[in-house]
Amino acid sequence: MSAGPGGPGPGDPAGSEAAEALAGAGDEASEQILAGVGERLRGLRKERGMTLAALSAGTGISVSTLSRLEAGRRRPTLELLLPLARAHRVALDELVGTRPVADPRVRAEPIVRHHRRMYPLSRHPGGVQAYRMVIEGGSLDPETRTHEGYEWMYVLHGRLRLVLGEHDLVLEPGEAAEFDTRVPHWFGLLDEKPVELLVLFGPQGERMHVRARPKRKRTD
Repeated sequence: MSAGPGGPGPGDPAGSEAAEALAGAGDEASEQILAGVGERLRGLRKERGMTLAALSAGTGISVSTLSRLEAGRRRPTLELLLPLARAHRVALDELVGTRPVADPRVRAEPIVRHHRRMYPLSRHPGGVQAYRMVIEGGSLDPETRTHEGYEWMYVLHGRLRLVLGEHDLVLEPGEAAEFDTRVPHWFGLLDEKPVELLVLFGPQGERMHVRARPKRKRTD
C-alpha cells in the first residue's frame, strides 16, 4: 500500500503516531508535547553540519521560519515538522519527544556461583555494574586475588570479612568499603551465618578507601 502525494509511506521515518497525537491534542496538551522542539531541531541540524540555508533548500521552509522555530519564537505545526523530520531522517516521535519511556525495572535472573547468589540491579553491559549479593557458604580461608576494576560494597545483613592487602576487616550492617581491585583482596563469611550486601563494580581501579573496623592484624 502506498501513501498519497506528500504523505508518509510505510518506511518513512516521519510516519508515526506522534502525528495523530499532535492532531488530536488540545492547545495545552500540544504545548506540552511541543516543548523543547526548537532545541532538538537545532541540535539535529548541528549534528549533521547543516546550515539554515541548506535545510531550507531541502524542506522548502524559509530560513527565517527555521530560525524562529529553533529559537522557540514560532509554534511548530505538523506542516513544518513533517518535512523537517524527513530531512533529518528521524521519527516524528523523536523530534517532538513523544517516544514512550521503556520499563525501567530490572528483571534479571540471579547468578549463582560458589555459594554466592548475585542479583543484577543494572542491565547495561560495561561501565559501573550494580548487584545485590547473598553469601551463604564457602571457604572461610581467604584466597586473595587481583584484577582490573574498582569495587564498592555495603553490608545489609550479617557480618562480612574483607581481606584487603595487609588489612583483615569486619564489615557490620550499615558499613561500607571501597577499593581498587588491583590490590590483593578476598571477602566472604566471617562465620557460618549468611551475609547480604550491595555491590558496585567499575572497570577501572583508582584508589582505596576502607570504612570498616579491623578484625585483626595479619601476621602471615
